[in-house]
Amino acid sequence: MLQLALLHAQFEILHPFLDGNGRIGRMIIPLFLFEKKLLSRPCFYLSAFFEMRRNEYIARLRELGGSGSWTRWSAFFLEGVAFQAEATARKARAIHELYERLKRRVIELTHSQFAVPLLDFMFERPIFRSSDVVRLEHMPSAPMVANLLGRLRRAGILRVVREGAGRRPHVLALAELINLCEGRQVF
Repeated sequence: MLQLALLHAQFEILHPFLDGNGRIGRMIIPLFLFEKKLLSRPCFYLSAFFEMRRNEYIARLRELGGSGSWTRWSAFFLEGVAFQAEATARKARAIHELYERLKRRVIELTHSQFAVPLLDFMFERPIFRSSDVVRLEHMPSAPMVANLLGRLRRAGILRVVREGAGRRPHVLALAELINLCEGRQVF
């Protein structure tokens, strides 16, 4: 992790982030962790921590080169990694709990053998067109899919992003998952 703290700081120092370079510098973090096989996917982002402590983040980077500054930077960076790792773990647990709760609810609402595959699809693509579900392998007929999706809409599990009209299908969203992932009310 110390190597990563130094790499990130060096990148930011070499090319200051006034032009949006900060995003690239933050993207290096999950890519580095993935390359070193510390992550199975490059999906760990310190941006939330850096934004939350933006002034300190910038101050720590600007002071690099002074006495003890690399130690302070490394401690700050490692604090961010620990903070974000815990936040990510909490979010992953919440997503898993949401899945388990919705699985029971969708099965109860639909009484269908397609309930779990449909839920799995919605967790993979939380915003989708109704026609996407019809095209899935092992899904029933279009009227049956419409019936299943209608039940989920009426129960408040799915929200309409865009109403269908004519040949244009509905666009639906698994709102609770999106809101959970975003950490704010989107739908």
